[in-house]
Amino acid sequence: MAEAAGGGGPGPGAELAAVIGATVPTGFELTAAEEVQEKLGSASRISRDRGKIYFEVPADSLAQVHRLRSVDNLFVVVQEFKDYQFKENKEDALKDLEDLVKKLPWTNPLKVWELNNSLKKRKTKRKKQNLPSTASKEKLNDDRDEGTDQKDDVEQEDCAQNAASVEPAIGQDTEEAQGGASQNGEEDNEQSDAKDDLQAGCGSESQASDSQAGEGEAKVLKFRVTCNRAGDKHSFTSNEAARDFGGAVQEHFQWKADMTNFDVEVLLNIHNSEVVVGIALTEESLHRRNITHFGPTTLRSTLAYGMLRLCDPQPTDIIVDPMCGTGAIPIEGATEWPSCYHIAGDNNPQAVKRAANNISSLLRKNENKESSSSLGIPLDIIQWDICNLPLRTGSVDIVVSDMPFGKRIGSKKKNWDLYPACLMEMGRICTPGTGRAVLLTQDKKCFAKALSRMGHIWRKAQTVWVNVGGLHAAVYLLKRTWERAEEKRSFW
Repeated sequence: MAEAAGGGGPGPGAELAAVIGATVPTGFELTAAEEVQEKLGSASRISRDRGKIYFEVPADSLAQVHRLRSVDNLFVVVQEFKDYQFKENKEDALKDLEDLVKKLPWTNPLKVWELNNSLKKRKTKRKKQNLPSTASKEKLNDDRDEGTDQKDDVEQEDCAQNAASVEPAIGQDTEEAQGGASQNGEEDNEQSDAKDDLQAGCGSESQASDSQAGEGEAKVLKFRVTCNRAGDKHSFTSNEAARDFGGAVQEHFQWKADMTNFDVEVLLNIHNSEVVVGIALTEESLHRRNITHFGPTTLRSTLAYGMLRLCDPQPTDIIVDPMCGTGAIPIEGATEWPSCYHIAGDNNPQAVKRAANNISSLLRKNENKESSSSLGIPLDIIQWDICNLPLRTGSVDIVVSDMPFGKRIGSKKKNWDLYPACLMEMGRICTPGTGRAVLLTQDKKCFAKALSRMGHIWRKAQTVWVNVGGLHAAVYLLKRTWERAEEKRSFW
């Protein structure tokens, strides 16, 4: 029926290995693969379904996997089918998915999940007391904006969360799951005796509202199935696949279906003929690591990391974000490249205030870590005119910025004046010959025109096509020419 790969794991007594799937900012798959190779020593395979990579690591490396800067969500692969042959008839196709549940090698992936869950439990103890109630609302809104990242890259895509035979609630067919690897992960098991041991062992680690079970008493886990489907050759919807696959999971493990307060999230990712079954390892996207105060266009930390990595920062480089918004780029830069000096600025006082609050939150977080003496971070923030920066000519090595798209911030009309003025000012402060800029924009036509006018000081070296909240955008790597930039500008 299909060519299968991954998920089985080593035999008894051998070191447990995990095939990890990771969702990454669309367009930065190679960057994520490079980081995995650099930090974990593992080769990655980039999925045909954009925005995902797969790599194998020893299960005891899970803590390092969670510290990767370029990945949004993580899941352990139960099994992958490279060329799954779906039946043309809807009922037959769904019946095959149901039957698949009993054939999948759940045991080792669940052991990986159990280890991951123990890591989460230790981390939650440290974080529990400083979670603001409003943060979850902001994060949910962000998910709705950012969860459409891959929609425009395929002919048809939908996403559903369902469990067992429960009919989907209104609004179920959402973009809540990002690239198929969303919030939470707990446990399944293939053999009933192993399942009972597992349930008894993890009862204390599930959601707080489920703590009614007595100590040592086996607890029935709650679960949901999230299905992400892309392609136009399927006879079923994601809701139908999640419902029927979920029903088979419930029957196989005797778990209880719960769409919101679940312990285990089983992932069913279908991309044309590629099918991947996994178990989520992250409760919320890892890109939320730095931001506590959100703005209207807060950039994901993972995308900020990809942009910074593109310009290859070197020790002692001065890196400037002249339109920093909530500070996602400079905060990520100061965290990952502390040997550089980072300067953030914006002309909007509210944005500067949010960025300052995010920097303060990061400093507090650093102080709460094991070492009582915190050295601070190499980052300063200022309010300024982005077209008249208070920086010496040629004094900056790198400019990295998320430019106004002209949708939520500014307007397309204003961009025709703003973009060339910004490129001119960035060219003035950047070191001739060695300076570089990495700029993100969705207003590609305006940017191309502005760049053609500034061709004497900026040369385009690379373009990375990305999706930002469902919008086709581009990240441009520019190199500074040796040409001297004008001191006075006629644009403003």
